[in-house]
Formats: sequence, C-alpha cells, structure tokens
Amino acid sequence: MPADRFKLALSLLVTYLVWGSTYLAIRIGVESFPPLMLAALRFLLAGGSMYLWLRLRGVASPSRIQWRNAALIGGMMLTIANGSVTYAEKTVSSGVAALVVGLVPLLTVLAAWIWGARPSRREWLGISIGLLGVVWLSTGQQLRASPQGAVLLVLASLSWAFASVWMRRLEMPAGPMSVATQMLLAGGQLTLLSLLHGEQLQQMPDSAAWAALLYLVVFGSILAYSAFFYLLNTVRPALASSYAYVNPPIAVLLGWAFAGESLGINELLAMPLICLAVLFVANNRGKV
Repeated sequence: MPADRFKLALSLLVTYLVWGSTYLAIRIGVESFPPLMLAALRFLLAGGSMYLWLRLRGVASPSRIQWRNAALIGGMMLTIANGSVTYAEKTVSSGVAALVVGLVPLLTVLAAWIWGARPSRREWLGISIGLLGVVWLSTGQQLRASPQGAVLLVLASLSWAFASVWMRRLEMPAGPMSVATQMLLAGGQLTLLSLLHGEQLQQMPDSAAWAALLYLVVFGSILAYSAFFYLLNTVRPALASSYAYVNPPIAVLLGWAFAGESLGINELLAMPLICLAVLFVANNRGKV
C-alpha cells in the first residue's frame, strides 16, 4: 500500500475506533469530575504537553494571526462542541451522545457547500440515510427525557461542522502546531467557563476517573485529533467527518459492556441506518 494511502487508512481507523471509545471515557470521567473541569484538564494537558514538545524540537511559535485563528477554531471545535458533549453526558448515555453526533457529516457537507464544494450524489445518499437514522433516534426515550442534553448535542454538532470547514479558509499554524495551539487555548477557555460556572470537586476522583482522563489526553486528544486534522486537509469533508457514523456502534457496545448502559428499540433501529451511511460517504476520497 502506498504511504499516503496507508496514512489515510490509519487516520480513519484512529478517528473511528479511538473517538468511538472516548464517549465511554467521558461518561466515566464525569462521574467524578465536573464536566467543564474534565474537558479543561483534558485539553490543557494535551495541548500544553504537545506545544512544549514541538517547541523543544525547534518548531517556531505561531504568528499573532495564527494564535487568533487557533483560538477561534479551538473555541468552536473543543470549547463549544466537545464541552457541550461532555456536559450532556451527565444526563445522556455515551451511546446516545455518539448517535446524535451523527449529524456532523450532514452539517459539514452543507457548510462546505456554502463555500462552493458541491456534494456528490453518493454523498447526498449517505447523508440522507444518516439523517434518517438520527431523526429516528430523536424519538427515543433518552433524548425526550433530557431536552437540555439533546440541545447541547445538536449545538456541538453544529459548531464542530462549521469550524471544520471554516478552518480550511483561515491561516492556521502549520502541522501538529495547529492541533497543539487549539487544544491549549481551548483548555484555557474551558477553565474560565468552569470557574464562572462555579464547578468544584466534591471529593478526590477515583482511579477510574483518572484513567479516563489520561486516555482522553493521550489517545482521544493528541492522537485522534491529529489524525482528524490530517484528514481535514487531505480528503473531502464528508469522508473526514465519517467517523460520526462509525463511532455510535463502538460507543454503544462499550457502554453496554463496561457501563451497564442500555438502549431502547428506537435507538437500536436507528443505529444500522446511521452506520450504513458511511458506506456511501467513504467512497468519495477526492480533495475539495
């Protein structure tokens, strides 16, 4: 397999598997950490360590404009989007949270269309199937029981989708430095929000929560976020965001196996539709 195809396949595999498992890690983490504090620690540690490592290797610090743009994109993709998902998982299971985020490919393609990237017919078919699954999911018991969680998850999908397309029109730091600065700045933003929200630790987090935080820092942030940014700059938006179709079954199975989560008939029927959509979207690998 040529090096570029191998790198593409590996990046897709990381976003599919690792991000699918982060929903369970977040669910475990928010049982001990306040949600905004958990997200803040995740990105401060990931972004700070990655930024320090890059600077020690001689990578130049971003320009003022690049810092500003990293703050904007990191604020939308991490502070708003990931922060909303983390907060929503206080009341919504990890599997359902991953299923709602299945809106991202649809919204990403629509956002790209605004800037002139017309979706192909196959992409529209995949998006339509995925959207049908998400609509079916919205009739499930969990989202009806937690309207605040549902709103936060939709807000997360909107913010992530728009930022993932807008980022390609902005002057961003080069390579891994873009990932590092976005996480570092988002960690600062989330820390401020956590303080303004009055979050405090009620007791020392248990070992499972610390393990979940470590997993989110190393695998969910440094590894998977870097893979996602490679995809954003390499393939069409629909394929780069296709992880949102594959994450749900992974999140559902892990939540059932390790967190005792269960899903109703609506959620179980919606999941195959959402997963089927990736088969159509993934065949369009050209650049925008």
